[in-house]
Amino acid sequence: MNDSKPTQAPTEGATADRSATRTTLHELAEAGVSVWLDDLNRPMITDGDLQGYIDRGVLGVTTNPTIFAAALSEGEAYGTQVASLAAEGADVDAAVFALTTQDVSDACDIFLPVYEATGGQDGRVSIEVDPRLAKDTAGTVEMAKQLWAQIDRPNLLIKIPATVEGLPAISQVLAEGISVNVTLIFSLDRYRGVMNAYLTGLEQAREHGRDLSSIRSVASFFVSRVDGEIDQQLEKIGTDEALSLRGKAGLANARLAYQAFQEVFSTPRWANLADDGAHVQRPLWASTGVKNPDYPDTLYVTELVAPDTVNTMPAKTLDATVDHGEITGDTVTGSYAEAQQVLDDLERAGVSYTDVVDLLETEGVDKFEKSWGELLGTVQEELNKAGGSAGPTGAGA
Repeated sequence: MNDSKPTQAPTEGATADRSATRTTLHELAEAGVSVWLDDLNRPMITDGDLQGYIDRGVLGVTTNPTIFAAALSEGEAYGTQVASLAAEGADVDAAVFALTTQDVSDACDIFLPVYEATGGQDGRVSIEVDPRLAKDTAGTVEMAKQLWAQIDRPNLLIKIPATVEGLPAISQVLAEGISVNVTLIFSLDRYRGVMNAYLTGLEQAREHGRDLSSIRSVASFFVSRVDGEIDQQLEKIGTDEALSLRGKAGLANARLAYQAFQEVFSTPRWANLADDGAHVQRPLWASTGVKNPDYPDTLYVTELVAPDTVNTMPAKTLDATVDHGEITGDTVTGSYAEAQQVLDDLERAGVSYTDVVDLLETEGVDKFEKSWGELLGTVQEELNKAGGSAGPTGAGA
């Protein structure tokens, strides 16, 4: 891998002064895996729980509309700010923007020492553009700029979905010098498109005279949802061959994604950018909570260990990893032939890979839109209680 600087163990110096307890998370860091927490809410920030995660070896945070909707449904922690927004006459879109950016700004501040200790690689906090803009390139770019300007923290990542319309938005946002977390990646073809969008964005940023070393990106490749959908189809097919393939697709898909990552970031095109200070776009394993209780609860952690990766985990998966996760080194590199065989066997058994990944992308966008709608509804109710009455003004407000 030709990066502008060698890969470092991200926790070195980041947590050593805060915690003397070595955990599995530190073992993952030494294997090149940065562990991020897939959760954020205001009580975690104010009660010190977020700092506690850092002390255990967590190096970043990801958020999404579902997480924010759950956090804001609690209500109480956000009451004072909601009352203030209502008094100002804020509509619901403006209120959601203010509430979520406040949480992310505060989390960025807490993670700043990690960001500094890792040279900007970690200590990252993500916030997503309004999912109603998933098929609106210009609207996505504009909201990404608004979020970046409002939060104004160097360790922020703007999450943009990897829809067809999202790809050019990714390039345009990167060209502005904005760091990006590309989300909702399910297919290998789309992942290659994401990496191309990243390189294009860096090339455009360089043309604009921007410092490439200040731009960071991760590509969030979803794992457990692939098994969830494919396992259902295999069980409907019901043959011995089909049933023997359950629980294998998610890992195979992710491992082949890592192979693509190694290929792209070994090309002359990449080397040219790396010579100007660019950093690789690390694969981020997302949706790593096990959906099937029959599978090991650390399956998508211990079986996806590879250098230059991120694993963002819900708290339950993170706790399980610390409690009994066994890290045995790189479990991805060299597994590509076996992984491809799994996908070939699935097609032969009657499962269409293309149909599955297309369905998962559509469902992913729909789920985030639904969660955003729930978030808007919750905030509107709180505004009404506090004396406000303005309704939504539309995406990107």
